[in-house]
Amino acid sequence: MNFAALDEARSFLAANPDIDMIELFILDANGVPRGKLLHREELLAVYESGRPLPSTILGLTLNGDDVENSGLVWDVGDIDCRAYPLAGSLVRLPWRQIPTAAVQVSMHPQEGLPASIADPRHLLIKVIDGLKAEGYHPVMACELEFYLLDAKRDGNGRPQPALDADGGRPRSPQVYGLRELEQIEPFLADLYAACKLQGIPARTAISEYAPGQVEITLEHGDALEAMDQAVRYKRLVKAVAHKHGMQATFMAKPFDHLAGTGMHMHVSIADAAGRNLFASQDPAGTPLLRQAVGGMLASLLESLLLFCPNANSYRRFQSNSYAPLAPTWGVDNRTVSLRVPGGPANSRHIEHRICGADANPYLAAAAILAGIHRGLRENLDPGEPVQGNGYAQATELLPTDWLTSLVALEQSAWARDALGSEFLGVYLAVKRAEYRQFMAEVGEQDWRWYLTQA
Repeated sequence: MNFAALDEARSFLAANPDIDMIELFILDANGVPRGKLLHREELLAVYESGRPLPSTILGLTLNGDDVENSGLVWDVGDIDCRAYPLAGSLVRLPWRQIPTAAVQVSMHPQEGLPASIADPRHLLIKVIDGLKAEGYHPVMACELEFYLLDAKRDGNGRPQPALDADGGRPRSPQVYGLRELEQIEPFLADLYAACKLQGIPARTAISEYAPGQVEITLEHGDALEAMDQAVRYKRLVKAVAHKHGMQATFMAKPFDHLAGTGMHMHVSIADAAGRNLFASQDPAGTPLLRQAVGGMLASLLESLLLFCPNANSYRRFQSNSYAPLAPTWGVDNRTVSLRVPGGPANSRHIEHRICGADANPYLAAAAILAGIHRGLRENLDPGEPVQGNGYAQATELLPTDWLTSLVALEQSAWARDALGSEFLGVYLAVKRAEYRQFMAEVGEQDWRWYLTQA
């Protein structure tokens, strides 16, 4: 575990004498940052001996409710578990009125028990270490889509795209539109500046396939570091949008008639010297790449809850929507779930297109890499790549409901072996509790469908 040295905090405080507050956060299984706001003089103690956090902090539902059968509540008396800062995570938050910095923490493997078994970052480290033990070094990058919404709802109380800089409301998709990016230039300028300040390699921005929808790519690198950056980037996007009077959402499907938001994960495998083991003049890559694809396809159903963790996630799966519908792969084909992009031989990699933007990057990456490891170990053949319209050729479809994915993960012997029964015990308890809460809630759709017809 790459915890930070005390000198890192001392150097930061010396270089930032105006900082008054420190936001300490840990990411839970739902991708929600939770933690505490500390005073400046409390920071060094966190680096010296960690910070106690309640065991329940990593066993909460999306809405912050305790899950009693997670094993992290009454069974252990909501015991304090010690978390320590991650190296390189102490950064300024330039949008805050009070001079504030943030530091990301993770549970100590021993001092953080029992909560450490539910720490999603630990799971990713475990999977990466398993690959590295066999000479495989995963390289990853994230493409995250999001919507910029107006802070105010429309006349019906529903979310709506944020106003352009000229005061108009974007109405049409205008995918790849440059004017649409110009209209949000003040937001983009602050976002890129904040990313630079925090060492997050934000690159290409595009106007996506819906009004107010944006995608910004992050640079590829070491898999764990890339997911750390994705986690912090999502926080930046939301905070900078709030500063500009907008709301940024990574909800998978905020509008029924508009495009969903995805998190495309790019992955390759390198050797210890950093050489890409997928590199090939063949557009379909090396035999190793095909095995990786085979493993991801073989474990796709059992992993789906980690890629699509919420009820809303499954509304994104619609035909001809650029969201995948089937366990398929192809070369430079955006109608499949696993795409091998074109480009120079040394850039050959796999684009995993299944995740919603609402997925926890650590857990999604862990499931992707565990699937790849399965393919490499078992020498799995993915079959021939799809050519042409993958939607029309699909013979087997992904589930479009939350419960089916939950049960598939719950019953998976492969997942228990690859991800660990202790982690899955907590995660599935949380997801079961959320499912029950969601299904028990009566709302507008129920009234519209059943109030007068039943």
